[in-house]
Amino acid sequence: MTQARLSPSPLARFGTASAALALPVGIFALLALMVLPIPALLLDIFFVLNIAISIAVLMVALNARRPLDFSSFPSVLLFATLLRLALNVASTRVVLVHGHEGGAAAGEVIESFAAFLVGGNFAVGLFVFAILMIINMIVITKGAGRVSEVSARFVLDALPGKQMAIDADIAAGLVTADEARERRREVTVEADFYGSMDGASKFVKGDAVAALLILGVNIIAGFAIGMVSHGLSAAQAGEAYVTLAVGDALVAQVPSLLLSIAAAAIVTRVSDTRDLSGQIGGQFADPRGWLPVALILGAVGLVPAMPQMFFLPGAAIAGAIWWHLKRRAAAPAPVIEEADDIAPDHIALADVADATLVTIELGYGLVGLVDAAQGAPLITRITGIRKQLSRDLGFVLPQFRIRDSLDMMAQDYAVLMGGVSIARGQVRPGKLLAIDAGEVRPGSNGYGGLTGEPTRDPSFDCPALWIAPSARDHAVAEGFLVVDPATVIATHANQVLLAQAHQLLGPDEVREWVDGLKSRAPALVEAVTPDPLPLPALTRTLRALMADGIGLAHPQPLFTALALALQRTTDFDAVIDAVRADMAARLVACIAAPGETLKVVTLDAGLESAILGGMIDPATGQPLIEPDCGSMIVREASRIAEAEGGPIALIVQPPARRALAALLKARSPRCLVLSIAELPAAQPIAVVGVIGAPEDAQTLTQQDIAA
Repeated sequence: MTQARLSPSPLARFGTASAALALPVGIFALLALMVLPIPALLLDIFFVLNIAISIAVLMVALNARRPLDFSSFPSVLLFATLLRLALNVASTRVVLVHGHEGGAAAGEVIESFAAFLVGGNFAVGLFVFAILMIINMIVITKGAGRVSEVSARFVLDALPGKQMAIDADIAAGLVTADEARERRREVTVEADFYGSMDGASKFVKGDAVAALLILGVNIIAGFAIGMVSHGLSAAQAGEAYVTLAVGDALVAQVPSLLLSIAAAAIVTRVSDTRDLSGQIGGQFADPRGWLPVALILGAVGLVPAMPQMFFLPGAAIAGAIWWHLKRRAAAPAPVIEEADDIAPDHIALADVADATLVTIELGYGLVGLVDAAQGAPLITRITGIRKQLSRDLGFVLPQFRIRDSLDMMAQDYAVLMGGVSIARGQVRPGKLLAIDAGEVRPGSNGYGGLTGEPTRDPSFDCPALWIAPSARDHAVAEGFLVVDPATVIATHANQVLLAQAHQLLGPDEVREWVDGLKSRAPALVEAVTPDPLPLPALTRTLRALMADGIGLAHPQPLFTALALALQRTTDFDAVIDAVRADMAARLVACIAAPGETLKVVTLDAGLESAILGGMIDPATGQPLIEPDCGSMIVREASRIAEAEGGPIALIVQPPARRALAALLKARSPRCLVLSIAELPAAQPIAVVGVIGAPEDAQTLTQQDIAA
């Protein structure tokens, strides 16, 4: 069933286009303010808009929970500064052109600031403006600029470490790929933000300097124009032009001061779950800080020369705050009652079910292997083998779980699949395992002169020693392979999981695997699933192929072989045999490279006929092998593989392959069972044994088979 794609409505398209055009139109409007003369009424509207924008920016900065919540602040600061400078240019034009006509000629906002805030005295206005400039430039802007510079430097220096921490969390399986991508995006945005803020703080400083220069230009030009062009005296020119110039400077300086405070609030913020008001209020809510305030104010108020009418009420207010906060801190925490009370005998499924497919249990003596303070080496190793297994098998394995178990001995570990133990072992924490892989030089004690606790490597059953870390160099020099306990557990888990890999494949993994192939070969996928193989049947088929040693790392040739097999038959066993025949080269490549001679073993004709003509399992239709006969086949296959020093292939008739493969898979893993149909025609072979043939007839039989 396909989903219809809804096209956006004309109103939505218009809104999107309007939002996209708003910024370019606004910039051209700012340029128009600088170049074109505008009436005083429109200038008043823009002055009010400038103040409103500055207040809005300050409120957003104060309410942000962290600096990145207002990541557009550097750009907003740029455009707000441009707006204020454009208004300065426009107001300068109005003041110089119409200043001789009176205060109302420059607009009511400038006139009000000049008349009300400084009482019409331009000398007082100059001093007020100078004080605001000192506060803005020397205190707020300089401090904010320094904080921005240091923050940008620290953030950029910490960037590689943060990226490495994200990579480590991914390797440890602590975060998903989407979470890691989001964290990388936040790290990049943080670096860009503080780098931009370092430069944006220069806007505020430059704006303050520009305001000072514009005021000087207005005063000098006002005197000159008033006295030369309009015949005013110096006092009249000062009264008319300087008062308006000071009012204009104050109108621009107020929003400039608000933006400077907003910039300082942003760069001095510490990331918190609360906004700035909640953060400050929560940290001043400690009653221990208010009692000294009340005592000191009270002590100062008792001094005879001090104004008691101010200090003593202040001490009383501080004492009341202390008492209120103390009572609130001592009050019990409110109990939040849930709407649906859970009965005490209720047991949730999450309390008794374990949704993790693979679990590694550790004795209490091995908990240090997953301790973050010690680097959690086992978590890193397990994540590494999970990635490697996913690459080898062709699908993403589900998350593994590592937990401690009080039911195990202190130094024991176990690998569980679906709650069932599939491997167990022991390691010695604080020691290293020196493995004799066949390259150790003989010594007086049989271990190349190295002393330690004898044991066997749990992964490959090689002789090994548990040695002290100080003997590592000695062991390496003697030819041992030296690994730590975390690597021993991880390697053992890798071996047993690789042998049981088909049990890790479920419908969810198959669906994800098929979806990945569908993006590249949709027609091939449609030829197989959902018709004739729905998801459950496809999962069963792929699990059977994986159990036979055919991985899913290369899905396209596997799906092609499966599609061709389904064209001939839909019988499960026949499909598996057909796919194995098509993938024969991949099966043989596990034990012999292309062009390399394949060492094969066959069954005696009489033995093979006896197996095929014997009892049949009614459930599977496969031949049943008698215990004595099966023991003999396993023993001979293992002997021949040991004598040849490598893996061999047992070639049998197709009807006998499944029964013999099930017999030898666990008991003689170095012997691969193939049917005659699965033997590549171009593969050179060498018959190295015949199982079940008389000793005096084996040589002749081998020659006949080779011929």
